[in-house]
Amino acid sequence: MHRVLGDRRAILILVGPALLVYSLIMLVPMVWSLGYAFTKGNTIEGFTGNGVANFSRLLDDPAVHEALWFTLKYAAVVTVGQVAAGYLLALLYVFFLKKASALVRTLAFFPVVLPTVAVGLLFQKFFQVAPQTGPANSLLNAVGIDSIDFFGSAGSAFWVLIVMDIWRSMGFYAVLLFAGLLDIPEEVLESARMDGASGLRLIRLIVLPLSFPVLLSSLIFSINGTLKVFDSIVALTNGGPGNDTTPLTLYMFQTSFTYGDYGYGSTIALLLTVISLLITLVVFRVSRRDLTKG
Repeated sequence: MHRVLGDRRAILILVGPALLVYSLIMLVPMVWSLGYAFTKGNTIEGFTGNGVANFSRLLDDPAVHEALWFTLKYAAVVTVGQVAAGYLLALLYVFFLKKASALVRTLAFFPVVLPTVAVGLLFQKFFQVAPQTGPANSLLNAVGIDSIDFFGSAGSAFWVLIVMDIWRSMGFYAVLLFAGLLDIPEEVLESARMDGASGLRLIRLIVLPLSFPVLLSSLIFSINGTLKVFDSIVALTNGGPGNDTTPLTLYMFQTSFTYGDYGYGSTIALLLTVISLLITLVVFRVSRRDLTKG
């Protein structure tokens, strides 16, 4: 292996095709989009340069401010919910269900493979108020509470989105964290138990620190995924009511393809890219500082 990895020609043969495909699919469009950020127009009307006008417009656009606030709020809540629910499920698999966890893992993972549109329609029917009363409002009516139009206000629509996306993704993070927990040596756990650590004390002092690397990976993966949320919101609320559940990705899509302003849409995409990079770097710095202190 050392001889292969020390051969530049072998490295080029092994890595070259994947790097070429990645560059064509990811890097070239990113650079192309960056160039569009300094233009105005579209493929039909043509493009003309406009300097930094798109960036000035970005700073003064109230729709961008609203979409940015919603995106950050959504990402923070869903990231915590996804990783926390996944970690609790992973602990359940390893320390309680053990070998009998296969069925539960399958059931928890099932929503991950469902089409987003199907999940969105499922939650629309579950929380709908008209023309038929959904199960959620039926339960409220059964206890004497009037029906709620969950998609008629920004607050309730936001929390329906949160519940849906945590439910459909926690199985994925449970499997990811489950694999990390399995890497903890059984000898370490047995030694901790012999020293009197058990239950929450064992998890807090032994399991959590040893599973921190995979937990950090899950956190970064979740943050970047939730910042770029698009399909689930389109399927459930389409950004409504009004623009109250419109993230940056949906606003970028509408700007580019509905209104034909590719330049400004690329500027919004650049903003989202920078935010994702900055948050990832902050998470890395904070985690490294905690590890150094530890």
